[in-house]
Amino acid sequence: MKNERQLPIEKEKNFCGLGKLSTILAISIFMFGCATPGSTPSSSNSASTGTSIISTPPGGQVLPIEATAVLGGETIELEVARTSAQQSLGLMFRDRLPDNRGMLFPFTPAREVGFWMKNVPVGLDMVFVRQGVIRAIVTAPPCTDDPCPTYGPAEPIDGVIELREGRAEELGLKIGDGVELRLGADASGQ
Repeated sequence: MKNERQLPIEKEKNFCGLGKLSTILAISIFMFGCATPGSTPSSSNSASTGTSIISTPPGGQVLPIEATAVLGGETIELEVARTSAQQSLGLMFRDRLPDNRGMLFPFTPAREVGFWMKNVPVGLDMVFVRQGVIRAIVTAPPCTDDPCPTYGPAEPIDGVIELREGRAEELGLKIGDGVELRLGADASGQ
């Protein structure tokens, strides 16, 4: 009976008696919490996707060009937000987007999506695509409301291309137009 109430010595030495893994986790969380916002590296690799993030907030994420799209006869270079974390951040905190650049949000399988403009200081054109065809185009202003409205068609979409506000009209894009999308090594057109 006396031994039943004693904790093994190994557990007494670990963080809150929760084991070695919990101790390592607690130290990792503590170290992460001690990092200052300015100490974020300017370049990092995602182990799960091998995708580099060239820069991170407060200036916004800038992902490498991994795709191109031919829209209205012009080739647009696309950063590709592949992971849910990259998609959640999107173009937040970016104060400009050049005419020949955009961001692609791929979705597999296709699904109904809703995009918002929280923390996006510039207006964007959102081009909703399904199987290489434009299904909807939305011009979304920066959000000043709380909560921010969401934008998206009431149908499954397999990709969204975000461009600077007004660019879709300049390119003459309309619902039903085809989108020639090249990913990865095919993005260079070679």
